[in-house]
Amino acid sequence: MTIVRIDELTLAPGARLLGLDLGEKTIGIALSDTRLTVATPMQTLRRGKFSADADKLATIVTEQAVGGIVIGLPVNMDGSDSAAAQSARAFGRNLASRLALPIVFWDERLSTVAVTRALIEADASRRKRSQVVDKVAAAYILQGALERLRAMRGE
Repeated sequence: MTIVRIDELTLAPGARLLGLDLGEKTIGIALSDTRLTVATPMQTLRRGKFSADADKLATIVTEQAVGGIVIGLPVNMDGSDSAAAQSARAFGRNLASRLALPIVFWDERLSTVAVTRALIEADASRRKRSQVVDKVAAAYILQGALERLRAMRGE
């Protein structure tokens, strides 16, 4: 469909949002509830060719009644685009051309750092952290977008 700002996002009643944390090797995936209040870590995909990644995401979109996608945008601390942010934008544009869904980019500055700290504080082992950090970061990103949507609705 198209890239939209969070304030332009419209979803059908009961549709969920999918959150993505794009890494070089993996894609962390999170899913909202149908009331758009809570983001839950879902899974981590090992990245391959874009077409294979897009096919896997399309399957999730269909199975989970997803109405829109939130992609974490790793901008620099000064707000400028990093190389990873440019890559995320390209991924989002390509995904928008394949899926008939609105896509929102969401500032993810320090999300992985915050999630890693929380996992360390929860006494998660290094191995456990490496297994869950991407999908938990995706949930962190998606939760930020959900909170913004809730604030815009006056809740």
